[in-house]
Amino acid sequence: MSAYERSRILLRFADLVEKHSEELAALETWNNGKPFEQAAHAELPMLVRLFHYYAGWADKIHGLTVPADGPYHVQTLHEPIGVAGQIIPWNFPLLMFAWKVGPALACGNTIVLKSAEQTPLTALYVAKLFQEAGLPPGVLNIVSGYGPTAGAALASHMDVDKVAFTGSTDTGKIILELAAKSNLKPATLELGGKSPFIICEDADIDRAVELAHFALFFNQGQCCCAGSRTFVHERVYDEFLEKAKARALKRIVGDPFKKGVEQGPQIDSEQFQKVLRYIKSGVESTATLECGGERFGSKGYFIQPTVFSNVQDDMLIAQDEIFGPVQSILKFKELDEVVRRANTTRYGLAAGVFTRNIDTANTLTRALRAGTVWVNCFDVFDAAIPFGGYKMSGIGREKGIYSLHNYLQVKAVVTPLKNPAWL
Repeated sequence: MSAYERSRILLRFADLVEKHSEELAALETWNNGKPFEQAAHAELPMLVRLFHYYAGWADKIHGLTVPADGPYHVQTLHEPIGVAGQIIPWNFPLLMFAWKVGPALACGNTIVLKSAEQTPLTALYVAKLFQEAGLPPGVLNIVSGYGPTAGAALASHMDVDKVAFTGSTDTGKIILELAAKSNLKPATLELGGKSPFIICEDADIDRAVELAHFALFFNQGQCCCAGSRTFVHERVYDEFLEKAKARALKRIVGDPFKKGVEQGPQIDSEQFQKVLRYIKSGVESTATLECGGERFGSKGYFIQPTVFSNVQDDMLIAQDEIFGPVQSILKFKELDEVVRRANTTRYGLAAGVFTRNIDTANTLTRALRAGTVWVNCFDVFDAAIPFGGYKMSGIGREKGIYSLHNYLQVKAVVTPLKNPAWL
């Protein structure tokens, strides 16, 4: 199949997603519990945009002609890596499908994709749309199964040429080990985070409160790059805290299909109980529980939006990835201090900076050891912006031109030249 035909298939698929966006958004809400309005108005348009983006790349992937010392013609070929094994998480099933499948198909690979056992529905639906768009049989294969069985088999299979995984750091280590012990297949890993969100003393507090709230509570707090350590300058700490608490108390929790609902249930009982254990840990420490801290209602896996103040760096709620609606607010005094504290973590996925001072912004963006730093914004996920982490937040980058490198092999071809007119 030509690169141009791959591009046309990706465009036809994007059109079909747009056509079926209403039912896909509903299915994603059934799948995951996220608010329907979030799925319909934020995630589905982004899904379409991602496949338009990769359709544009499909016929623009090519090698180079390389000058050499001596009478040789040297060229590089950018070849598909082969069979890509892909394992996606439950928090953003459709978007993670796009992040993995888009670049792999644009580069001409075949795929075996395992969806999360908690959220198998939408991957199966969109795979059917790919079939309708004209993707040949056997190019995209969806496996519904559990991590220790289906996921492990994919990562360790000798005929899989590359593995890509999004999920927890602990599972990422297992994937990397299985990949190395089998055929030494390359691995792209997008893993956990404990992202700092730094609010400087010159901040517009009302805007900072809203952005910090969004950075943490979006998607029920089930976001790998959530701004889960909110560092606030001591001069504005008290004002920020009162307003952050008031905003959390106003957050609308309930049936994700109802209009205006901001927060649905956690994904399942295991995650629900895990979040409550972390809240209990915070209560038992010297942190102050400002609001929330309990189950919301009597049915389902709903948790009250929770805010802790007086959080210290050595507390579990400031160190571990909670993956739930729990905001930890910490106080800082100096820039050097907050840089040191923000970087004192095993993670390095993302960070947020809120300031009106360009010098402060430049200082922090270069000092923070994170794959993405958002300045006066958060969770901006344009198709062209690369995403990935430092340290134990992963290996490699997804989205943008960098994602194509994950699915290509570079071959050098050298041919002698006889009596060349020029070199």
